[in-house]
Amino acid sequence: RDRVPDYLVPSAFVLLDVLPLTANGKLDRAALPAPEPGAVGSSRAPRTPQEQILCELFAEVLGASRVGVDDDFFDLGGHSLLATRLVARIRSVLGVELGLRALFQAPTAAGVAEALAEAGRARPALTAHVRPEAVPLSFAQRRLWFLHRMDGTAATYHIPLALRLTGTLDTAALNEALADVVARHESLRTVFPEVDGVPCQRVLDPGATRPRVRLTEVSEAELPERLAEFARQPFDLAVELPLRAELFALAPQEHVLLVVMHHIAGDGWSTGPLARDLATAYAARHEGRTPTWPVLPVQYADYTLWQRDLLGDAADPESRFAKQLNYWKRQLSDLPELLQLPADRSRPAVARWHGDQVGLELSPELHVALVELARRTGTSLFMVLQAGLAALYTR
Repeated sequence: RDRVPDYLVPSAFVLLDVLPLTANGKLDRAALPAPEPGAVGSSRAPRTPQEQILCELFAEVLGASRVGVDDDFFDLGGHSLLATRLVARIRSVLGVELGLRALFQAPTAAGVAEALAEAGRARPALTAHVRPEAVPLSFAQRRLWFLHRMDGTAATYHIPLALRLTGTLDTAALNEALADVVARHESLRTVFPEVDGVPCQRVLDPGATRPRVRLTEVSEAELPERLAEFARQPFDLAVELPLRAELFALAPQEHVLLVVMHHIAGDGWSTGPLARDLATAYAARHEGRTPTWPVLPVQYADYTLWQRDLLGDAADPESRFAKQLNYWKRQLSDLPELLQLPADRSRPAVARWHGDQVGLELSPELHVALVELARRTGTSLFMVLQAGLAALYTR
């Protein structure tokens, strides 16, 4: 790794007693065994029970069968989102609070084991809470609710998920499956009314919230515009579910299902569990049964109440809330209110969100150099690219 670029470093090692040979005495490549699926890394085995647990947690998060104690988390495919998940798993399993920075500074099981010696006790676990009559919004929901009130007709914070379905489709089962998913996840059946001028969460009863999938016949040529038109339709968050769906029929055996979720109910990461649960529920309903899945131990409203307890009151100068707020006020105090970028068109008084994409191709040599820079500085590739973009903006 110190001497050659990434693509020349073996990604896996397989130990053999002898190399398989052909009848002519040459290496029989076809007879070479494939690396064990999911096995990554090649370092020494863990020396302590804590290192063993950490190796197992590394493997769990990375989707590998095993990870060595000296294997680098980011070299094995880890990134900032997976790092956050790993820190959360360490917190729940070992009961300690490890900062994300510590993982970047020592991204191996051995390094994390050393860092845990100075780690504090884990913060209170997220558990189900007793719900007050009016559940407040989380801070992320407050931000999105404010933006929605400022310009509720914009589709900027709509998250569309389009699925092309080929074959015979059971539309009745699809409707039942969507209702099952909404019943399973409270955030998909939460509305945000105002009480005395203050927004709150109101989780609707599953029986009263059965979304219907409307069926529309379209041609392949019409499909892109019809998808965009449906995705742009505004939500009334005070009374309307933050999720809707429409089924576009292109032919008897060809459909496209479009599910649109408002960002106040989920994010890009949420589309994976959403699609997975919808597929599970559809398979069950198509067989004439209800889906069998474990009860979720917590819902988003529980997270909101846990977050309030954890951060405390802004009026208390010793609370986490006050300390974080003061930190960010200091960090952002000297920033310009508007970034004056050179542009060939005048900035409109009201943002219209009409954007486009510009492709950029990086050479293999530059990509290798960027990855090497990330490794040397103990950062992720995303962080390196973000730093480059920020440096450009300062010009």
